[in-house]
Amino acid sequence: MSTPAFSIQPLEPADYPTVRELSQSLGRRSAPERFAPGGCLLGATSENGRLVGWAKAQWWDPQDPVAPAGYYLGGVEVDRRWRRRGVATALGLARLRWVAQRADAAWCVVNTRNSASLALQRRLGFTVRARAASFGTVEFTGGAGLLLCRPLEEFAPRDGADNDEQK
Repeated sequence: MSTPAFSIQPLEPADYPTVRELSQSLGRRSAPERFAPGGCLLGATSENGRLVGWAKAQWWDPQDPVAPAGYYLGGVEVDRRWRRRGVATALGLARLRWVAQRADAAWCVVNTRNSASLALQRRLGFTVRARAASFGTVEFTGGAGLLLCRPLEEFAPRDGADNDEQK
C-alpha cells in the first residue's frame, strides 16, 4: 500500500476553523487566531484537500535568564490517521526553512514526557541546551521541560547562489 501524498502550504485566516476542528478531534483547543502576527503557520493538506496537520513557528521573547529571544517552533498537530507518514517532519523542515530566512538558529521547548515531540525534534537536528520546570511563561506539567536549539547554516543560501539575481 502506498502512502497518500500531502502538500505543505501557508494557512490563511479562512483555514482557522479547519485547524480548530483538527485540534478538537485530538482533544486539544488550538486557536490559530491567537498566534502572533507575522509568524509562520503551515498546513499539510492531503491530495483531496483535507487538512491533515498543521504547525507554527514564531518570534518569542520569553524574558527568561536561560531561554533567549528568538524564533521558536511549536504547535504541531497531525490527524491520527496520518501519523507516521512524514507529515510532522515535513512541517518541521518547512518551518526551519522559514526561520532560516530570519535567523541563524531555531528554538523550541518540549516537556520531557512528550516522547513523540522529542523524537521529532531529534530527527530535525535539535539538541538540548537546558532543562527547567519552566521557560518564560511555559510551565511543564508533570515534569521538566527541555530548551532545544537547531543551528540553521545548512538552510542558508550558499555564497554567490542568489547574489547575481540581487545585483
